Amino acid sequence: MSAPIDVQIWSDVQCPWCYIGKRKFEAAVAQFEGDVTVTYRSFELAPDTPVDFEGSPVDYLSQRKGVTPEQAQQMVDRVSGIAESVGLEYHYDRIHQTNTVLAHELLHFAKAHGKQVELKERLLRAYFTEGRHIGRADDLAQLAAEVGLDGAAAAAALAEHTYLADVKADMAQAVAYGIQGVPFFVIDDRYGISGAQESATFLAALQQAAAESESTPVAAS
Repeated sequence: MSAPIDVQIWSDVQCPWCYIGKRKFEAAVAQFEGDVTVTYRSFELAPDTPVDFEGSPVDYLSQRKGVTPEQAQQMVDRVSGIAESVGLEYHYDRIHQTNTVLAHELLHFAKAHGKQVELKERLLRAYFTEGRHIGRADDLAQLAAEVGLDGAAAAAALAEHTYLADVKADMAQAVAYGIQGVPFFVIDDRYGISGAQESATFLAALQQAAAESESTPVAAS
């Protein structure tokens, strides 16, 4: 039996393309004839964002991108339409723009307890669809509990910043890889794929990695 294909995904929980890319990648995995293991790595798109941003996501995008509010709204409408095409509902009128470092710390906590994939999905849905706040420790601990994690233990880890070093290590690795935007997928340490590519692109990379893995001789022990 072939070893699972290892996929490391750098992304941010308030990145609209990361959620879209996640769905497209999952569609590829569903077609792939083999096992895939996924680890989510931290990438903060805007570490200088306050926990409670004063304004709407359109205001934030206008300020950050240096575009007019009308142009920012067009960007939001476009990405919302693409999200809908892969079965996602984005409600930008509900979104709380925030700092995501605690959410990334929580994802490392979830990884340590075998629930990272579940929490990643929960955080994305909470942010883009439900309008939940994902920048505050109390709210994050509640979301952790919703996927079966110990809420009190999650809150303690966030209060003590137990996993902050892991977040920083992921960011440092992103710099080492030359990652400047997310999502970014590293497949079996062989291929890097940037952006929310089509499912066929992910599938081809998985198949190629599997073929190369099978053709690599295993050293005798």
